[in-house]
Amino acid sequence: MPAVSDSTPLIHLAKIERLELLRELFGEIVIPEAVYKECVIEGGESEDALAIKNAGWIKVEKISDERLKRTLMLELDEGESEAIVLALERNAELVLIDDYDGREVARALGLKVAGTTVFSLGRSFRGKSKA
Repeated sequence: MPAVSDSTPLIHLAKIERLELLRELFGEIVIPEAVYKECVIEGGESEDALAIKNAGWIKVEKISDERLKRTLMLELDEGESEAIVLALERNAELVLIDDYDGREVARALGLKVAGTTVFSLGRSFRGKSKA
């Protein structure tokens, strides 16, 4: 089952040319439309935006529960809110969020969460990192 990601893990890993780490770990990443907009549309022609756009294993999906999204946006930004909603709707095994408040809300809703540091360090300790 694929993981759902917020913008920040994608952007950070793309900037250090380690976006493929997510494919290696999860096979497929699913992102909501707001995350695609933040990473790719607002990223313009930057190298990290193009890397995310061209990663065929990153799939964009529309959320269904707009009401929950609006509720979450009282505390979180649009990308984090949609990532949490999509993770709930897909019954995702994991949601990737770096923002502390986003992780806490996701945990409170019963989701398993990880940030960029956790899974990139875990990969390094297993000896599979390029760095």
